[in-house]
Amino acid sequence: MLAMAPAQAAERLPLLRGCITSALSFRSKGHRHMSTTIVGPDGQARCRWCGAAPAFLAYHDTEWGFPVSDDHRLFEKLPVSDDHRLFEKLSLEGFQAGLSWRTILAKREHFRTAFADFDFDRIARFTPRDLERLLKDDGIVRHRGKIEAVINNARRAQELVKREGSLAVFLWRYEPDLMHLVEPQTASTSAESLALSKALKKHGWQFVGPTTVYAFMQAMGLINDHVADCVIRSQVEQARMRFGRPGR
Repeated sequence: MLAMAPAQAAERLPLLRGCITSALSFRSKGHRHMSTTIVGPDGQARCRWCGAAPAFLAYHDTEWGFPVSDDHRLFEKLPVSDDHRLFEKLSLEGFQAGLSWRTILAKREHFRTAFADFDFDRIARFTPRDLERLLKDDGIVRHRGKIEAVINNARRAQELVKREGSLAVFLWRYEPDLMHLVEPQTASTSAESLALSKALKKHGWQFVGPTTVYAFMQAMGLINDHVADCVIRSQVEQARMRFGRPGR
């Protein structure tokens, strides 16, 4: 390869920096990508990240960004199992730290079996024997710190429910003001995710950093982070408009 003269190198440095910036713009944790959409199998535009793996399309179309309820319908009185789903998502986002969502989604059913469907009352009773069982389970991510964090967080969740009435009441308190939202999929943290992370840590939760919490907020409908041209964005927005905020 021929050497490049210093002047040529200087001229091309901004271009090189731009290429590096574009390459680094892919953030699986925050679902951020270099361009915004792809065309789905029905010919409709969707967030580009859902084309990264076969399982992502259904997850994107039916789960990501939709507020949760007991039976996937909107509700007035919060059911207990809704808290279990919120706890599941916080736990799985914690497991994702340092990994890809593809890995976690592929193992999700194994996680549910291993962690008692993320019923935190049951997980709170896990013993050292359960810990050893989980460390030997190749169907999940066998990271001692993350497994111990889920068990710890289950006990913290029980305490929080006693104080607040439900996890949902506490977590939805951190729903961002629509006036303060940035362009979809251009951030991996926010003031609200920083505040929620800080509050959870204050109550003893683990593996709930602001990036993890932001990804949780995206997935569970506290914000609608589908890009503007995504066909699912309007569906999520309609669901959010009809959604009865817990505790309000």
